Amino acid sequence: MANFGLERHLAAQGIKLKRTKVGDKFVADEMLKSGAALGGEPSGHVLFFDAAPAGDGMLTALRVFDVLAERGQKLSQAAFAKFPQVLINVKVARKPPLEDVPGIQAAIGAAEAELGADGRILVRYSGTEHLCRVMVEGPRDEMVKRLAAGVADAVQKELA
Repeated sequence: MANFGLERHLAAQGIKLKRTKVGDKFVADEMLKSGAALGGEPSGHVLFFDAAPAGDGMLTALRVFDVLAERGQKLSQAAFAKFPQVLINVKVARKPPLEDVPGIQAAIGAAEAELGADGRILVRYSGTEHLCRVMVEGPRDEMVKRLAAGVADAVQKELA
């Protein structure tokens, strides 16, 4: 669920971002498989397998400060431009595989076509609630809100 702005920023630095399913377990599994040194997700799970077998907030802070000191930078200089992001939770009565629901796939496809390479859409079920989460990121706030609402409406129509 890392912001699309982070992906763009890392790409500009020649760093590849690899996305996984939501959850630090999936991040850790991918790190082990690919040999990645750093992994994380916005919930705060940041993993450094060379230093600890699990996420640790204090270790993360120390690593960030260490890199900033090496570069002679302030924390404010290490920021990236976040893309506007909207998350809509839609109550659902059932949870069929999303790829098997043509109305939802059509809405996602239309939104992805409009975004092109300038954003992303993530539609997934909550693992703990009867919800479908619709997340859209893109370059303009009004576009992101409109596209997220359109996909959420399709989910509502198909699964409520």
